[in-house]
Amino acid sequence: MKIIPNNLTKWDQSEDPLAPLTACQKDCLLRLEDELFSESTLETKETGDTVTTSKEDTKSIQIERYQDLLEHYASLEKKCMDKKDTKYILYLNELEARRHECHALCLQIEEVMEDLTTLFQQYSEVSDKTTSLYNASEQLDSDQRKLNATIENITEYVKYFKDIDLMMEKLEAPTLSVNSEMFFNILDKIDTNIDFVQSNPSFKESNTYLIKYKHCQSKAISMIQNYVFNLFSKTTESILNLRDSDDSQDNADAALALFYGRFQTILSKVRPVIEQVEVKSYKRQEYDSLLSECHQYYWSQRGLVLGTSVQKSLMSIKEKYNGDHCSLVRNSCALLLHASMDEYKLFYEFFTKPSSGLTTYLESLCTSLYDMLRPFIIHINHLETLAEICCILRIEMLDEHVHNNFEPLEGFGNICLQLLHDVQERLVFRAHLYLQSDVLNYNPSPGDLAYPDKLKMMEDIAESIREETRQTNMKKISVSSNDDNFIEPISRNHIVMDSIYQKTHMGNSPADLHGMWYPTVRRTLVCLSRLYRCVDRSVFQSLSQEAISLCVQSIENARQEIEKRTSTLDAELFQIKHLLILREQIAPFQVDFTIKEYSLDFSKVKTAAFGLLEKSSRLFTLSNNALLEFLLEGAPQMKEQLIDSRKYVNNKMKYTCQRLIQHATFILIHPILKLLDKEKSYVNTTNVDKSHEHFLGSPQDVAAVISEVLRIIKFRCPEIQQLMQLYLSNKETEFILFRPVKNNVCAAFTQLYQILSKYYNAEELLLIACPLPEQISVILSSSSLVHGKSTQNVVQKT
Repeated sequence: MKIIPNNLTKWDQSEDPLAPLTACQKDCLLRLEDELFSESTLETKETGDTVTTSKEDTKSIQIERYQDLLEHYASLEKKCMDKKDTKYILYLNELEARRHECHALCLQIEEVMEDLTTLFQQYSEVSDKTTSLYNASEQLDSDQRKLNATIENITEYVKYFKDIDLMMEKLEAPTLSVNSEMFFNILDKIDTNIDFVQSNPSFKESNTYLIKYKHCQSKAISMIQNYVFNLFSKTTESILNLRDSDDSQDNADAALALFYGRFQTILSKVRPVIEQVEVKSYKRQEYDSLLSECHQYYWSQRGLVLGTSVQKSLMSIKEKYNGDHCSLVRNSCALLLHASMDEYKLFYEFFTKPSSGLTTYLESLCTSLYDMLRPFIIHINHLETLAEICCILRIEMLDEHVHNNFEPLEGFGNICLQLLHDVQERLVFRAHLYLQSDVLNYNPSPGDLAYPDKLKMMEDIAESIREETRQTNMKKISVSSNDDNFIEPISRNHIVMDSIYQKTHMGNSPADLHGMWYPTVRRTLVCLSRLYRCVDRSVFQSLSQEAISLCVQSIENARQEIEKRTSTLDAELFQIKHLLILREQIAPFQVDFTIKEYSLDFSKVKTAAFGLLEKSSRLFTLSNNALLEFLLEGAPQMKEQLIDSRKYVNNKMKYTCQRLIQHATFILIHPILKLLDKEKSYVNTTNVDKSHEHFLGSPQDVAAVISEVLRIIKFRCPEIQQLMQLYLSNKETEFILFRPVKNNVCAAFTQLYQILSKYYNAEELLLIACPLPEQISVILSSSSLVHGKSTQNVVQKT
């Protein structure tokens, strides 16, 4: 412990110090010392003390121990710190003074708050008393308002009950006019009061007052009804009296003024009342019933006015057009059409609310038209007249007038539709009879069956007319040409004119003329054309199928008669010609010629009956009962069959063309066909491999047969083609029909050549000289060319 103080004294010795300081550290100490002395001087000056410290005093301090050093350092440090904190101490003292002031102020505020609390308590007591007084006043005011409202409501409600006496008094007044503003106001008030009483059934005596108001309403409605009915009836009486006493109604203008002008004079009196009724009819059933009664009474009065006049007008039209059914129907319908339009306009001048009864009234007005025309219609036998009447009713009346003015003319359209159905029914009935009598059972005259004479005669007449026309044109050309240089152009014109004549001849052949058709074909097509416009599609399809089948049957009957009179070829061509006409003429009809036919098939009944006989032992057995099996299996079956008239005509024509082809082939090569048949029979009865005799005949005989056939082809082939041209007058059809004939002839010669090659040697074949198929084709073509030259001689001359 003693060593430590000794060491402390030696820390900064000049010689061998224990803790020597560097020059820099020494310099810092000196600076610190100067700084301390300077600060102490300044602080001393600030405090005003005259303390002076000199270096001598400092040096007088003796520091012998480290304790002294520490104490001296501590004292210096304290002085230094006190000097630095002086300003903070002064500020702290200032804050302490302010804190004391704030504390005093807080004490004053607490005293004030206590005073305010006492004041607020006093204010709350006063405010509560004031609020209770205000609420009591408000409640009294609200109660007063409620009482006033209740008084007003009671007064308003009592008004509905007090008005009944005033209304009854007004309605009983003799000076009250229905067509007045006062009466209309009474009606509105009655409706309003009735609505109020009905909506408040809980009020005392509400049911009693409702009955009273209903009574007032009935009274008012009765007054309106009497008023309107009296005006209508008086107007009707004036018209009837004037019409009976004066003959001026014969004039159309006078009749129009009488029948419609008189009613229009009361329009200003009736119209306002009816408007009130119509407005109220949408809400109340009573007024709707009143409006319906007004409608009915109006129509009854108009019926009295117009009924007799319409009947008289119809009778005059009937007398005027007696025998002219079409004019009778047209003018009668026109009369009722205009009457319906006028009645429709007059009705809506009085009323605005639509009514379904108007159509019924107009239809009843037009019933006289139906009653007058129907007896005539059911006795008309002429199809043209019935068809014309159908067109008048359907096109002129229904399509043109009723369709464009449906509402005014609905009743008239219903009557026209009934008449149209009656006419169509009569037309269908007469068409059935007509097809049976004048088509199927037609008895042709000799002139109807004079084929081909009538065609040749018409052809000669047409040819002579064309020749005269051609010569006349040539003379005109020759007269107008004075120069020989025009010879060549004239020859060209000649050729052109001849070609035109030829085309005209081909397009307008006598076979194509309507008048040259067989009567049943013409009648059938005319009948179908009339029915097509007049009857419904389904009815027309059924009738067309019947008409076409009967027409085809009549053509078949005529063919048989022509075959007896002339030849089979003419008969076949006649049938083909008219079947082609029939097929061409029914093509434009835009309907389906297919109909369904139902029939019962009893084939299973026979089988089941035989089975029943075989199972007679099981007739009364419980299992496998034969009688029950018969009833189940033997029931007739319903069969549905589709019949197409177009296909029927096509099949009939196809069958006829095949017969024509076979017959024409037989005409041209029937000797060869006999040889072929002989060869077939020989093959069937003889062994060909063992026999080589000339069963067809000697080569000379076969050659003669072939020569005969070639001669027939040369002379008959042009005749056949000429007949085809005369009947058909269509090169395409002629070619289609003649080509199978040509093919059959070539096939027959081919078959004959093969048979001859089989049974004859080369020398015999040379002697027979059977032509080849190519040669036969050339021969047939040359025969056609010869025929063509004879028909085109004009062209060859040029």
